[in-house]
Amino acid sequence: MNFAIIGAGAWGTAFSIHLSRLGHTVTLVPRRFEQALALASSRENADYLPGIPLPPSLQIGHELAPVLMEAEIMLLACPSQALRATCERIAGNLASATRLALVISLSKGLELGTHLRPVEIIEAVLPGRAAATLTGPTNAAEVARGLPSAMVLAAARIDETTTSVQAALSAPSLRVYTSTDVAGAEFGGCLKNIYAITAGCCDGLRLGDNARAALLTRALAEMLRVGQALGARPETFYGLSGFGDLVATCHGNWSRNRQFGFQIGEGRAVAKLLEGRKTVVEGYKTTASFAELCAERKIDAPILRETYAVLYEGKSPAKTLADLMGRELKRES
Repeated sequence: MNFAIIGAGAWGTAFSIHLSRLGHTVTLVPRRFEQALALASSRENADYLPGIPLPPSLQIGHELAPVLMEAEIMLLACPSQALRATCERIAGNLASATRLALVISLSKGLELGTHLRPVEIIEAVLPGRAAATLTGPTNAAEVARGLPSAMVLAAARIDETTTSVQAALSAPSLRVYTSTDVAGAEFGGCLKNIYAITAGCCDGLRLGDNARAALLTRALAEMLRVGQALGARPETFYGLSGFGDLVATCHGNWSRNRQFGFQIGEGRAVAKLLEGRKTVVEGYKTTASFAELCAERKIDAPILRETYAVLYEGKSPAKTLADLMGRELKRES
């Protein structure tokens, strides 16, 4: 298949390497022309995925029109808060995309203000184009190196195109499942970033394994409650895009969200940690978006609410823990 991957951060680069290794025609399109030149000349993404060479077959593009002219599948690997602008840029070049069968989001975040999921943004800006999400517990560097992983391709319906893409993405090192619960798959990918920040705070405070285990267990219960209230299927949160991604992101030292929370737990200021970052902590703005949405819908999400208080209201992680532990006793649910 012919793939166009828009966005050359760690994840876009890793997936480009994976697909090239499988023998597909792949064009990676960075946002900045300077980055495209650097990748083409050095054959390495030194800023976002250092130490992993780009395959000779991987093409580096910059102009969207000629790339879209050949693409059968387009993957959007930009930060969630930049997804709308990316889609708007693509929309102006879609006239040439006569072979494009599916647009797949690799983003994990809820848009500020609108509270829209990535696939909803794609459908709003690129109407009439089939859209899906590809998500799960995957570290970019491990996928790029060909270590074993599993993901979920979620689309509104599983048709011939979806199953063909599932087969094209899959390899001995990557098993891809399908799902029709797009909302559940995307909410899981969004929410786990929030709880990874909270887990990082827990570890930064040196609270121990018991505390982290309790936190993750209650975080999963909260994911189910929030997701169901927003129209997702509960069983999805027990799968790769829910529990799987939650475990990986809350334990992996590679997780930006966990590391961000860890530094906050150690006493670093949120504003200082965000200054001059090259990489995006998706959970930061997604926390604000979900906090607004849960307040509007009157959804009970105490861990999420307390995480928002730490990130946006200056509440100390230690006080947050005390408030969560001191809540009224209840039955487990």
